[in-house]
Amino acid sequence: MRVLVACECSGVVRRAFDRLGHDAWSCDLKPAEDRSNRHLVCDVRDVLADGWDLMAVMHPPCTRLCNSGVRWLTTPPPGRTLAEMWQELDDGAALFSDCWNAPIPRIAVENPVMHRHAKERIRGYEPFAQTVQPWHFGTEEDGPDNERKRTCFWLKGLPPLKATGTLDGTTARDSVHKASPGAKRATERSRFFPGIADAMAAQWGGYAHSAALAA
Repeated sequence: MRVLVACECSGVVRRAFDRLGHDAWSCDLKPAEDRSNRHLVCDVRDVLADGWDLMAVMHPPCTRLCNSGVRWLTTPPPGRTLAEMWQELDDGAALFSDCWNAPIPRIAVENPVMHRHAKERIRGYEPFAQTVQPWHFGTEEDGPDNERKRTCFWLKGLPPLKATGTLDGTTARDSVHKASPGAKRATERSRFFPGIADAMAAQWGGYAHSAALAA
């Protein structure tokens, strides 16, 4: 299957699909951290019509879309204006809309829970299909997946993911929410988890392949 992993420069999800034999490409405004030649440095909207079978949009800019940031639409942070906050909301909603309505048969978009202003701006908005935690896909207490971070998926043409882990969440870390302030905080907080990535590749990649053969 031709798979586009949009808004990802880490390569975590791209590599998961690639390991299972899919023609997987990542795309972001930033270069690939692993320097892969299967990474497109561009606005994802420039390649949406390039014949993909499945697209997973992993980290679209969500600062202004999510519930945790709605307060800035009333009182902007120091050094920023209300006009800038609302413009960033419009820009984020436009990107989500373009990806959600792309000419691709199977789409998954990862994002936090949205506030009503974001929902009103997204074309063809639908409620998210499921929420998962990284530890749902982990098997080792000291492994990278034993974390608490609510992840919502909006799905089109794809089934909800099934948990593959053995952990119960009681020992899950909270390091994502407690990340230290700094220039790299946003990047580290948005980094994806290998267990979920592997489940996406196995379940969604396999589902998409079977659906294509049936068609």
